[in-house]
Amino acid sequence: MRKLKIHIFLLLFCISGIAQAQSKFHIIDGKEKASVSFKLINNLIVLPVEINGVSMSFLLDSGVNKPIMFSLNPGDSLSIEQKERIQLRGLGSGESIDAVKARSDTFRINNLLKNNLELYIILDQDINMSTRLGVPIHGIIGYDVFKDFIVEINYATEKIKFYNPKTYKYRNCKKCTDLPLTFRNNKPYIDVTVAIEEDTEPNIPVKLLIDSGGSDALWLFEDKEKQITIPEKKFDDFLGRGLSGSIYGMRSRVKKFNVGQFTFENAKVAFPDSTAITYVKNFKERNGSIGGEILKRFRVIFDYGNERIRLRKSKYFSDPFRYNMSGIELQHNGMRVVQEIKKRSNGVTNYGRQTGNGEISVVFEHYNTFNLVKAYEIAEIRKNSPAELAGLKKGDVIVSINAKTVDKMSLSEVTELLQGKEDKKMRIKVLRGPMELKFEFRLKDVL
Repeated sequence: MRKLKIHIFLLLFCISGIAQAQSKFHIIDGKEKASVSFKLINNLIVLPVEINGVSMSFLLDSGVNKPIMFSLNPGDSLSIEQKERIQLRGLGSGESIDAVKARSDTFRINNLLKNNLELYIILDQDINMSTRLGVPIHGIIGYDVFKDFIVEINYATEKIKFYNPKTYKYRNCKKCTDLPLTFRNNKPYIDVTVAIEEDTEPNIPVKLLIDSGGSDALWLFEDKEKQITIPEKKFDDFLGRGLSGSIYGMRSRVKKFNVGQFTFENAKVAFPDSTAITYVKNFKERNGSIGGEILKRFRVIFDYGNERIRLRKSKYFSDPFRYNMSGIELQHNGMRVVQEIKKRSNGVTNYGRQTGNGEISVVFEHYNTFNLVKAYEIAEIRKNSPAELAGLKKGDVIVSINAKTVDKMSLSEVTELLQGKEDKKMRIKVLRGPMELKFEFRLKDVL
């Protein structure tokens, strides 16, 4: 009888151990660390993943506590167990959105694997990030992978290392700063200070969400009691799209922004409209968020288990904080048909012999070809911006910028063409319906 009890105990212990292992991400080859390459697009981390053996691309977003998958297109093939309908609420001034709670058999990031991962599938096909980033984005993952490893992100080399927290040892690093993290709903927050303008409190303490899924540098929530106010120099702008709709607000700069021993001057800041952040203000201590344009200036180590973050300067640390002076926000809107006129030789007269005047006559004929090329559309245009004042409109399809055709470029490359110093001349050719139109304007710095 005693042997039977021992066997039962051992069996239960083994089952418990297996269940615990399956509830976490683990490195499948048994090593102590795994390395994953990513693409850095618009300050965001795009990871290659596999769900039930199907290759996809996910954003690594420290600001989400549950993985989210966007609705699949009819051509996508993925079998996944769907359980119940729920409603999700996020940033934006719209309503809650419908989603389905589901579970994948396997979720893999290179050599990282988790079985039975619970995730939410958004049903609205209009909600996706692919058009704004110009590459396929199938979903977002955050807490589930951050909690199981010590995660080192090297934005400069576009590599992430995932370490076993049980065996990881911190190196001595005089150039690093270690800061404590606090958590709310499985999301990391950091205490920093900010000086907004010359005549405000020099160092206002603020608690910010560390949001690797946000491309901006800094968001602050207006709070007059804490002296978090919008500077005099500012402009209205489209800030992005959240789960609950578009987000608008003010853009400006702060005098100083301090993260531990590191200081940024004239950093970009956005103040979202209060209607867009009603949901997130349930956590009253939160004053905003730090996004990818700040995070990429560091080599970052996230240690959720010990509630700490380590920062070391990256090659991007001293890059200037630029904002979109043109006022144009682009998106990739499928493909468009381009007609090209080409010519070809249709033979040589006199079989190549010289004519009476010593010339050889070659006959060419012209013919048309039709090609599918990328369509980059103006998704948003800032009111009273140089582009709007020149006559450009939302929905215009960009053909060329400063005589450079854009149909073979990535969205990031096209957006880069719109950047530059103040007074740079921009010559833009667009399609508006069947008409091809040309516009000219100069970039203007309003901050």
